This record gives sequence, C-alpha cells and structure tokens, in this order.
Amino acid sequence: MAYTAKLSSALLSALVLGNCAGFDTPDNLEPVATGDAYQAQYRSPDKRRAQADFLRSADMNAAKCKPLRGGAGGKGPGASALGGERVSRNDLINIRVGEDETFNGDYVVSRDGTIKLPFLSPIRAQGRQTAEIEDDIAQQLIAGAYFADRPRISVRVADFASVSVGVAGAVFEPHSVEIGGTPGDQVDSRRQAALGASGEGRNLSAALRAAGGVRPDADISAVELRRNGALHVLDMRGVFEGRNVSDVMLLTGDEVSVPSRACFQEDLMRPSPISPPGTSLFLSNLTQPAAGNAVSAVGRDVREVPYGTRYLQAVINTNCVGGARGSSADRSAVLFSRNPVTGVSVVIERDIEDLLRRADRDDYDPYLLPGDSLACYDSAITNVGEVGRVLGILGAAATAF
Repeated sequence: MAYTAKLSSALLSALVLGNCAGFDTPDNLEPVATGDAYQAQYRSPDKRRAQADFLRSADMNAAKCKPLRGGAGGKGPGASALGGERVSRNDLINIRVGEDETFNGDYVVSRDGTIKLPFLSPIRAQGRQTAEIEDDIAQQLIAGAYFADRPRISVRVADFASVSVGVAGAVFEPHSVEIGGTPGDQVDSRRQAALGASGEGRNLSAALRAAGGVRPDADISAVELRRNGALHVLDMRGVFEGRNVSDVMLLTGDEVSVPSRACFQEDLMRPSPISPPGTSLFLSNLTQPAAGNAVSAVGRDVREVPYGTRYLQAVINTNCVGGARGSSADRSAVLFSRNPVTGVSVVIERDIEDLLRRADRDDYDPYLLPGDSLACYDSAITNVGEVGRVLGILGAAATAF
C-alpha cells in the first residue's frame, strides 16, 4: 500500500508539473519568423492586438516574385500553332471515300502515328487535323490512279483515346499522367454509333489538374509545351480572370513544364480547372467540444474542404474551436506543412482564440496546401481535468491493493 501511495504521489507530481510546464515554439529551418518562408502568413504575430492596424503578408509574398514571363496577357505565342482538334495515337478514325467501299471504314491510329488504308502508303496522322489527313488521302488516291479527280473524302474522329503526357515544374505532383479516354468501363452506345468525338479530357488543363494542380508559385502566363522538338509557350491566366485561355488539346508524347515565380501568389489560392481539387482534413483525438468524430456528425475519417481554405477555417472544420469559454475554448493548434519547392517541412503553432480575435488575422492565417496536417491541443483546464481523471483511476487502483 505504501509503495502504491508513493507511486501515485510521484505520478501526480509528474502530471501536475507536465501540465504547468510551457512548451517551446517549434523550431524551423526556414526563416519563418521574418516572413521569408513559403508563405509570409507562417510568421507569428509580432505586436499586440491593439496595434494590429495594417496587413503586410500579401506585399511580403509579392516582393519575392520574379517578373511574369508571359507578358501583358492574351493567348500566348504558341496557341495559334496548336489550336484545333488534333489526332493522336490510338484514336479511332472513321474514313469515307465517296461511294467506294474499298477504303471506307474505322481505323485506329497506329503506334507509329499513321493510318494504314488498304493499298495506300501509311498516312501520317499524329498531331494533325482531319482536313490535313483528307488532303493526303486525296493525293495518294489520285497518284495511284484510283480516281481521276479528287473524290469526296470524310475523315472524322469517332473516339478519342487517352494520351500519356509528362508534366513537370511548379505542380504539386510532377509525373507522367494519362488523361482523356472513356473512364473505366463506361460505354454510351449512342455515342459509339455517332460520328465525331469530344476531346475536352485531353486538354492542357486536364493534364495540369491530373498532376496535382499548379502550385501557388507557378507562372501560369508562360506554361511550356514541347511537341516534336518544338517549344510552345501558352498563357493560362484566363482560367483565373474569366477569359478564354490557351487550353489546347494534348497528344501522346507531349511534355508540359510550368515555370515558377519563386513566390507565393495568393490569387492562385482558389478553385479553378488547373488548381488542386481540395484538401482532406483527417479528424482524430477530439475531446472538447466533441468527444469523437461520430457524435460531431462529420463522418468517420475526413472532411473535404475547398482549395484556398485557411488555417482558421480548417480548425473550425475539425472541431478545434469553441466549446465552454471557461474550460475548453482556449485551445491551440499546430499546422504541419512542407515547402513544395524545397521539400523542407515547417511547423506552425497558433493560439486559436488569440488569433481569431485579432483584426489583422489574415496576416497570420496561412493557406492550407495539399498534404498539410493539423493537430489540436486542449485548453489548460481541460488538461487539468484529464489529470484528475487519471488520478481517479490511480486512486481506484491503489484502493484495490
């Protein structure tokens, strides 16, 4: 009994001391304190609430930006050369030559990028428009004396195949992506029987989104597309400005690279066809004001929030804010993030109540990036309650001895 009492006393002392002890501010390799990390919003408040009368984070972020490479705007110098509907390997092509059944039929563009009609030399199709293919067929038919005059020729894409494209640079998940084609085993018999096809799934925007979306430091005014050794520069700013953009159709073998401006651009932190799809918030270790995920009606594992969500919005979505003012409201939360350019991690801790009551909260309220995580800590009074609960268990155990 004496041993148990000593053990309980020692545990009590350790718990009380641990509860009262303060914790150091998390250390970071990046210059977070001076606002020179990936986001200036990572730095901690450096003045009292009463002195919070202006915002500086946006200017601090913008000061590091390299000039836009795409110029004043528009569709970009490479758009005109890549416009229109273009054929790629494995596309299904319907060809009709007048009333001659010899050449009429469906053809698949071969791996070498050609269409092989009976009795004719292979016709180059990769990267070309259907009108160009029609001209080549007509030339071969006349040269081979199949027709004295040019016959009526129809070349139509019956079905666009998926294409494999390399995406690199300022995107969250640079890798080779496969876009377009019919998803899974979905089949539309009416579409299969009809002539024509839609190629929206093979557009540049689809490739950027499939690579995780563009990063906030991306220079979308000068997206680079390499095709057959030629470099084309495309301006995608219209995605965020409500204008037509250079959303060209891609082909198998294309290489896309997004340059970086070396700065955090807040105007890119919003949903768009080239942004990440959103952020998943994983909920765990909830004690106050919710005792668990199920009773808080947020689902068992995650909650999806839109791209552009900030730290304060996220902690509210994970039930880390609110509760009884005197016992559970004064909580803190820690944001775990990683610089997508350098790969260096950062840990940012905030006192939630202090931050949400500041007029200049936007200066210190970071945007969430894909892969970020949040952890919540309970208030001091809640911690004392937990100490009491543990002591009650220890007391019951001691009594049992």
